[in-house]
Amino acid sequence: MRPDTTLIVFAKPPLPGLAKTRLIPALGPVGSARLAARMLDHALAQAASSGLGALRLYGTARHATLRDAAQRHGASRGLQRGTDLGARMAAALVRETRSAGAALLLGSDCPALDAAVLRRAAQALITHDCVFIPACDGGFVLVGCTRHAAARMMAVFGAQTWSTPEVMETTRQRLRASGLRWAELPAVHDIDLPRDLNHLPPGLQQPRSLPPSTPAPLSGECS
Repeated sequence: MRPDTTLIVFAKPPLPGLAKTRLIPALGPVGSARLAARMLDHALAQAASSGLGALRLYGTARHATLRDAAQRHGASRGLQRGTDLGARMAAALVRETRSAGAALLLGSDCPALDAAVLRRAAQALITHDCVFIPACDGGFVLVGCTRHAAARMMAVFGAQTWSTPEVMETTRQRLRASGLRWAELPAVHDIDLPRDLNHLPPGLQQPRSLPPSTPAPLSGECS
């Protein structure tokens, strides 16, 4: 495990109508925001308990909800900067690897990313330039890289069409073209759509948050 791995959590302020809007048909604006807040706390708690390096919370805006979440978990704060998600991720990875040997970047909507998984991802960066955890929907929920690789991540992420089933495969093609060596951990579910609520662990569920006819599997991995 690399002890010099900075952990970066990307998040929006968990506000009604702003956070997890695709869950509104199932949970409503307030319920979606409350779930976003719980998942953010979960992500920060797992990152803080991983035993890795510094913890940074990068928000899409400055807001008291993100400030308070960062304080609860001992995270310092940053602001996402860039024209799209790829540019924002690449910029954060470059910035954080200036003072650390490596960095892991994750969103706040994938409860399957627990402390043990984060440690496995950091371990992969001992022998690889990058590490990814794919999402079951075709994207990815975590990217990590070494300082050496960070400068090339804009070429990997640039002009990418995000939130499509082709994201991870396109990323693989670009990684091959760049000559970077990468590792992949098993794919997991993130929580984007009402059907994804079936993959929430019990501790993050709320009353009537799941469709009543569908059982909730406990595993975060794809089935």
